[in-house]
Amino acid sequence: MRAVIQKTVGAKVDVVSEAGTETCGKIDGGFVVLLGVTHSDTEKDARYIADKIAHLRVFEDEAGKLNLSLKDVGGAVLLVSQFTLYADAASGRRPSFSQAAPAEQAQQLYLRTAELLRGHGIHVETGRFRTHMQVSLCNDGPVTILLDSFMTRISPKMKVVPD
Repeated sequence: MRAVIQKTVGAKVDVVSEAGTETCGKIDGGFVVLLGVTHSDTEKDARYIADKIAHLRVFEDEAGKLNLSLKDVGGAVLLVSQFTLYADAASGRRPSFSQAAPAEQAQQLYLRTAELLRGHGIHVETGRFRTHMQVSLCNDGPVTILLDSFMTRISPKMKVVPD
């Protein structure tokens, strides 16, 4: 599972269709999280990502140091599914998305990640799965972090969240 985490002072996601544009998620501050799921991802990956998002210390304390977590500052998450995080553009000009999980699996783990974040006491807004979306945000810092749960499987230094 891959997550691009962007610290924001405000963000929204709109669904665009022939009927028009509809805002389906909006937060005042916290993280915009673009979440991609691959074939081998499981509940364990969702737990790892949700735990990391909840506890990443990238918000300033009184001294201006990045010592506070999303939970500490009462921030929210705008969670947006993004299968293109598993694009492979190594050859040719058109990326392959074969590493992205099938829609049913991806949606299940996307929704589970949102549920796990809520379990941490975090307010979560979401995009709408399998729709055309436009994400608007004001990146704060800027702070942008890439997480990949696969790295916990291959690096002994990385901690894995227990089942």
